[in-house]
Amino acid sequence: MAFVPDKTDRKILRILQENARISLKEIASKLYMSSPAVSARIAKLEDGGVLLGYHASVSPAYLGYPIKAFVNVEVNPKQKAEFYETVSAIPNVVECNFVTGDYSVLIEGFFRSTEDLEHFVYSVQHFGRTKTLISMSTPVPQRPLPIRTGDTEG
Repeated sequence: MAFVPDKTDRKILRILQENARISLKEIASKLYMSSPAVSARIAKLEDGGVLLGYHASVSPAYLGYPIKAFVNVEVNPKQKAEFYETVSAIPNVVECNFVTGDYSVLIEGFFRSTEDLEHFVYSVQHFGRTKTLISMSTPVPQRPLPIRTGDTEG
């Protein structure tokens, strides 16, 4: 049976999404629990595949990657394994999704220049037709999903 977070687990998740660096003691204080109890719940959330990790958000432009692009690729199903291996080895590809629609794959990547983006597109074009979109701005940046904490809410 799959692990299902309860109301307290969802509160812990919400707190961690707001600040992944918060101490166990602070979480425990907010929830009127002991630190070991919070630690045990977090371990269950990790083991259950609910809490997938902790990370710092760093500006891609600060790291020298000012161009954000989305590249659609129409990959032949027989080439999927080779394609995923190829794309996984490219460090500035931050996400690759198998999707429905006119293309089978949607890649999000960050690039140092349009020349780097062009080189990347050429490197995946032998897998199939591509379509590239360059992001002009990100008015709604990636953010955590809302976590309901009410007794009857999911």
